[in-house]
Amino acid sequence: MDNAPFASSPATLVDKPIATVLVVDDTPENLTLMGSLLREHYLVKVANHGEKALKIAQSATPPDLILLDIMMPEVDGYEVCRRLKEAPATRDIPVIFLTARSDTDDERMGLALGAVDYITKPISPPILLARVNTHLALKATADFLRDKSAYLEREVAMRTLEVQAIQDVTIMAMTSLAETRDNETGNHIRRTQLYVKTLAERLRHHPRFEHLLNDRMIELLYKSAPLHDIGKIGIPDSILLKPGKLTVEEFEVMKTHTTLGRDAIEEAERRLGMRVAFLSVSKEIAYSHQEKWDGSGYPQGLAGDAIPVSARLMAVADVYDALISKRVYKPAFSHDQACSTIVRGKGTHFDPDMVDAFVDIAEDFRSIAQKYPDPV
Repeated sequence: MDNAPFASSPATLVDKPIATVLVVDDTPENLTLMGSLLREHYLVKVANHGEKALKIAQSATPPDLILLDIMMPEVDGYEVCRRLKEAPATRDIPVIFLTARSDTDDERMGLALGAVDYITKPISPPILLARVNTHLALKATADFLRDKSAYLEREVAMRTLEVQAIQDVTIMAMTSLAETRDNETGNHIRRTQLYVKTLAERLRHHPRFEHLLNDRMIELLYKSAPLHDIGKIGIPDSILLKPGKLTVEEFEVMKTHTTLGRDAIEEAERRLGMRVAFLSVSKEIAYSHQEKWDGSGYPQGLAGDAIPVSARLMAVADVYDALISKRVYKPAFSHDQACSTIVRGKGTHFDPDMVDAFVDIAEDFRSIAQKYPDPV
């Protein structure tokens, strides 16, 4: 017999222990014959019925390949193969049917169940050994690629978490810096962040917004919302912290916080050298959250759908929170007063559909405000 195909065993090729082959047959003579043929090249395990074969396959040391007879009592080979392929722990073990059934329909059935090969008895030892060797080599390659893929997936997941952590820390650092210059507190940031997310989730199935408000976008909105007033860092203290009403000139300076915020985020993008989704959304919110539905807002005087959805959501959240919060220049409104103000702004200050959604979930806004109150 020409043994050239076995000059290097599959174990040698992949630098692993010798491969294990499980032979499943209810006839003792067949088990003896197959064992004597295979032991020169592989570690051989035998099972004389289907349940035993399944137990061995599901053990801590499963075989690398299974030679499976079809005609066995109680659990036949087809059923064994079906159960092997259904279980995540055994579905990748290659199965070769080794049977006296030579009908084409039987072979078709075996391959349809997931077997990699179908060999009819009486066997030709060289052909059997060559096919076993081939399928073990293919399995070794598949295992290597699967392990490599799993490793890469873990690495990608780890790097993704690192990037997310950097984004979160960046947002926290920038918003903390803004808080040091403003009368507003960290809880204002937290509340508006949650308002935006809650309102977006309410609108996600609305015909006007379902194309945009998917899970990914809502998460980006949630992460980006804290940067809506980042531009206030550039506003002089004499205006930003003034306890009374601003003059016309002072208000014009205050309005520039939207442009300053956009410019700061654009500079971050430029230094990074690439577009980052959460920064793009942050830039929209910072620049356009003071726009109004009827076009009377600033800085661009945008109207209707020309205003980014992210900014429209932020407008509702920001105004509601400003109304219910005490400031040096005004007392806190009640929840009901704030809701009435939002409703009166429907179609003028705010997107009408967003106001309707707000009314539906107004109690959720109240709950968020109660959970994260400003320090007394």
